[in-house]
Amino acid sequence: MGTRVAYPIEVKNKVIELKLSGMTTKEIMVELNIKNKTQVETWWRWYRNGETHRFLQPVGKQYSFNKGPEYVSETEQLKVENRFLTQQLEIPKKVQRIGKDVEPKVFIELVSSMKGKITVTELCRLFQIPRSTYYRWLKDKNIGELTELELDIQRLCLENKYRYGYRKITALLNREKKVSKNTVQRIMQKYNWNCKVKVKKRKKMGQPFKVVENKLNRHFTSNKRFQKLVTDITYLPFGRKQLYLSSIMDLYNGEIIAYNIGEKQDINFVLETLEQLPEVTDCLLHSDQGSVYTSYRYQKEVQRKSITMSMSRKGTPSDNACIESFHSSLKSETFYLDRLNNEPTSIVIQTVIDYINYYNKIRIQQKLDYKSPIEYRKSIA
Repeated sequence: MGTRVAYPIEVKNKVIELKLSGMTTKEIMVELNIKNKTQVETWWRWYRNGETHRFLQPVGKQYSFNKGPEYVSETEQLKVENRFLTQQLEIPKKVQRIGKDVEPKVFIELVSSMKGKITVTELCRLFQIPRSTYYRWLKDKNIGELTELELDIQRLCLENKYRYGYRKITALLNREKKVSKNTVQRIMQKYNWNCKVKVKKRKKMGQPFKVVENKLNRHFTSNKRFQKLVTDITYLPFGRKQLYLSSIMDLYNGEIIAYNIGEKQDINFVLETLEQLPEVTDCLLHSDQGSVYTSYRYQKEVQRKSITMSMSRKGTPSDNACIESFHSSLKSETFYLDRLNNEPTSIVIQTVIDYINYYNKIRIQQKLDYKSPIEYRKSIA
């Protein structure tokens, strides 16, 4: 086990600042070049417990309960900061491989290039590598050389410009030799040869208060008003700033019975849309599993209105196809058709309002016997 790195108080304070802004531990580690996530979690725990005085304690030093350091030498503190800054400035970020295993060959080359600037002990401490491990790597002459399989995988990744994941690389390899996809995946992850095309989505912070089953189950027809409603949020990236549209559709006639346009898609945004609904009974409201819909406040308001909630399965927008189709039509028949790409905010908002009025009152639909939603509702009444 390697020795720990001494971080200056400025870094610890920055960690708290980034944590409060909503960044994840992993993102903070990459941003501030911190290798061990335990350190970030420890500083965050100290902050939450009101023990920020512990940020000044040396590595391995434990203070008595509710007591800080009796004395911290200014010279000693400057030495810690100096050493940390030197390490961060002198060592290229591409070599640090934050959060990943350090490649022996790369580390040996780094120690050689840093000779006379940073000692082997300091480098081993920074990367949390025991000195004995470094010297064992140094004696091994074949360390860092790629195997025949690794060379084949590297060649295929380069030839295809990192467009393929491990499954496709495995398929190409199996034309000549039999190899397990797990082996290929492990090697590609080891050398960071993964597919560069599709970037992984960031995981949303927090846990949903409540996720319910899909009670609508794609039965997009209704025999009476306010029996089945669907809701969703869509982006409106057509103006000088990003806007969002939250809307609720009645599946009885496809009419948009509530909508809201705002600059933030937070819980208040969708609650304002929900408040536009009249008092209803025996009503089913369907949405996706967005964080605003699974939140405590939204679920409580739905219960207060005596509405039964239904939710799409994860990654299945077709479970809410009707409202998705409306949002697509709105954009296609206005912004895309008229090439409105950078309009004033007032124009974007008015365009949406005008289209919803047009959609409800004028735009005919085949499934409604070529009537508009409001015309159809009035004809049935």
